[in-house]
Amino acid sequence: MGAALSGSNGSGPGPGLGDIPESCVACVFLYLTPPEICNLARLNRAFRGAASSDAVWEAKLPPNYQDLLDLVPPERYQKLSKKDIFALLSRPIPVDDGTKEVWLDRVTGRVCMSISARAMAITGIEDRRYWNWLPTEESRFHEVAYLQQIWWFEVDGAVKFPFPDDIYTISFRLHLGKFSKRLGRRVCYFEHTHGWDIKPVKFELSTSDGQQASSECCLDDTAQEEIDRNHKRGCWIDYKVGEFIVSRTDPATEVKFSMKQIDCTHSKGGLCVDAVYIVPSDLKQRKRRGLK
Repeated sequence: MGAALSGSNGSGPGPGLGDIPESCVACVFLYLTPPEICNLARLNRAFRGAASSDAVWEAKLPPNYQDLLDLVPPERYQKLSKKDIFALLSRPIPVDDGTKEVWLDRVTGRVCMSISARAMAITGIEDRRYWNWLPTEESRFHEVAYLQQIWWFEVDGAVKFPFPDDIYTISFRLHLGKFSKRLGRRVCYFEHTHGWDIKPVKFELSTSDGQQASSECCLDDTAQEEIDRNHKRGCWIDYKVGEFIVSRTDPATEVKFSMKQIDCTHSKGGLCVDAVYIVPSDLKQRKRRGLK
């Protein structure tokens, strides 16, 4: 019996996978991830039909997926199946003139967001003696803010969005040193990089419902890095600000975040600021461990 069930089209002496009713396959698919569903859809007609079921894909979408669709022109989704809507929302959706992006994680269907440096208030950003904008393929926004030197370092931002119920982590994506491509190779320069090992940078967040979190970190602790053999210079690193909890979508959650080092006894420089990421906490931990 077990050997017969291994058939994929039911043409053997006993029942095969092709004999399983499509409705039963759909019930099983409710417990699988979208990539797993798409892989199994190749087996036979019943699996392919179940993999296109609106009921299956509705369960993979967040409860308030209509809020995300409202960010897209109606003609792009009005005639789409739930499967195609999931695929649409899994691609980054630009918000606020492209300074923010929101999307669904392809494996879990949970909401993620990124906020570019352009969408933040950066002290001294208009003065080219302190800051410059660098075009790069290493940012999803195709540019980063580069700090040459400043005494008062402060970056603030805010976002208001109907995040679904979840626990979210906010992090800044930063890079010590300036980088470019030379003869096809990535090259980093550190002539401006200084001041980040003297005192820590303070990261803070607050939400409209009263939650607060903060953390501190020295961005260039070279002595400790030599011990740990974990060099921060020349690499993009996500610095965790903290976590916040969303227990209801309505009203929309407003989140304010910042990083600052405003001790004016010394200057600091040589830092690239790319973006802030807001991602479900356990999802970020899984990706850090390299799990799919």
